[in-house]
Order: sequence, then structure tokens, then C-alpha cells
Amino acid sequence: MDQIKHSGLVSGFNGLQQYELAVKAAQKMTGYATMSMDPESIEHAYQAIKDANTLYQQMGLDQTGVDQEFLSAQHQLLNQCSHQLEEAEK
Repeated sequence: MDQIKHSGLVSGFNGLQQYELAVKAAQKMTGYATMSMDPESIEHAYQAIKDANTLYQQMGLDQTGVDQEFLSAQHQLLNQCSHQLEEAEK
């Protein structure tokens, strides 16, 4: 079992799985926020994106030598979420 560094929680997921789940959560929150246009939901979606990026940095995933294609795809998904939120706020 791995301990999640930023929260102290223990999970059965490795760092890549935790990061992937954080990205999926950010995607879902972004989708809901842009459909509802609720300011609080939009703020929560931005926070989910920030949390996913923080998790990535804290876990040192860029230094693990793992599949860079996977990490690039996850970063691209987070960038799309940010762009979607920015466009919705215009």
C-alpha cells in the first residue's frame, strides 16, 4: 500500500494510477462546471487541476523513467481542462 504524500492517505494504487485518477476527477469536475457555469464549481474544477499537477510534482513522476507518452497524454488532458474552463468563463 502506498501513502499519498499530500494527504497522508493510504491507497493500493501506485503513483501513476493516483495521477491518472486525479486527472479523471479534474476532467469530470471541468465538464460539470462548464455545463452548470456555477462559479463555485468552476473554482473547484480549477483546484482539481491544480491538485493533479501538485500530485505529479510531489510524486516525482517525471523522474521515474516511466512511459513519457502516458504522462504527456495526461498533461494534455489537464491542459484541455484548463482551456475549456477559460473559454467557458469568457
